Amino acid sequence: MIRSLFLSIMMVALTMMSCSASNAEGTASAPANKQTTNNKMTKVKLETSMGNIVVELYNETPQHRDNFVKLVKEGYYDGVLFHRVIKDFMIQTGDGNSKTAGPETALGDGDPGYTIPAEFVYPKYFHKRGALAAARTGDQVNPERRSSGSQFYIVTGKIYSSDELQMMSKRMADMAKQDIFRRLVMENRQKIEQLQQAQDQSAIQALQNELIQQTEAEAAKSAPSMTDEQIDAYTSIGGTPHLDGQYTVFGEVIEGMDVVDKIQNTTTGRMDRPTVDIKIIKATVL
Repeated sequence: MIRSLFLSIMMVALTMMSCSASNAEGTASAPANKQTTNNKMTKVKLETSMGNIVVELYNETPQHRDNFVKLVKEGYYDGVLFHRVIKDFMIQTGDGNSKTAGPETALGDGDPGYTIPAEFVYPKYFHKRGALAAARTGDQVNPERRSSGSQFYIVTGKIYSSDELQMMSKRMADMAKQDIFRRLVMENRQKIEQLQQAQDQSAIQALQNELIQQTEAEAAKSAPSMTDEQIDAYTSIGGTPHLDGQYTVFGEVIEGMDVVDKIQNTTTGRMDRPTVDIKIIKATVL
């Protein structure tokens, strides 16, 4: 598996090197907006066209918390649509362009013009039912897994059996190996580029074998496994475990999951957009 990934990841690394300058604006950090906090968690009420949802923001993800509060106070979320809804998975919103979107308008690209560094607090915070998490672009263009400056989703998910979780845990271990290997390739991208230019295939093969060995050794020291809390949650209330460690979870729903369920059960059309618009009327910090 790792061996077959080498060339594809290597090409992505080289592509990213040539594109890094042109993408600088898209990876800018969120403006500083530090909130005064103590152990008390910030709560935000989302008044939607289907009812109210109250979320609590984690203090351990301060950049996501502070950015979310900033946007709420600016009224950024007032009028945005739930533009992507997938039953037994999640409901997504936060595209600023959706406020004035027509029924055939493609949505999902709107944001404030910056991204937020990933803040994974895993396995403490994971994708259980009701989790609040940040959307983002894919790994090929976003290997650091930076979050969208505004788009977020609320997990609905489904309940899994113990056997399903065991199989999923194995897939997560494989994904962890891929992540390690991808990082090592990125760290060696200058050397890889030089070998590519020199067309030194034997040296490339030797480097590949070396990185595979490093990957296996590092993975053996930190093999991921689900905690008892995760297993209990995923086998009782449900969630989306395959997203764990991939997207920043920065809060959870504490009131209004019945409203979330109403939204996830709505009829959807092209690109999973509800056929009848569902919006956040107003967001308020409590």
